[in-house]
Amino acid sequence: MFKLSRLAKAKAAEQYADPLEAQRAWLRGEIINALRQVYDPEIPVNIYDLGLIYALTLDDNNNVHIKMTLTSPGCPVAGSLPGQVEAAARSPIEVNDVTVELVWSPPWNQSRMSEAARLQLDMF
Repeated sequence: MFKLSRLAKAKAAEQYADPLEAQRAWLRGEIINALRQVYDPEIPVNIYDLGLIYALTLDDNNNVHIKMTLTSPGCPVAGSLPGQVEAAARSPIEVNDVTVELVWSPPWNQSRMSEAARLQLDMF
């Protein structure tokens, strides 16, 4: 994983003239990779590809704010999934603080899913 992260850092540095932007792009990618390890227990797809993450912002101090939703307001993991998302986003050591905001607007629907998620669930 360390070698892959170094490669990702190098690629980000090539794409961005500003070193701070390169670092932010790399860290954003690391956070997304961590979020892809969190699954909705009722659907065998990670929450990122499922489209539950509406926004991921990263400030200059490496503080992360995530807006996420659930597949339905009555979702049985409403109490635990945001905590799992926070823990995953906090996993890269470069991250300082994480806040997760649970939002309901716009409501989640299947169009938010990635193509990979749709293929995995045979939804084409």
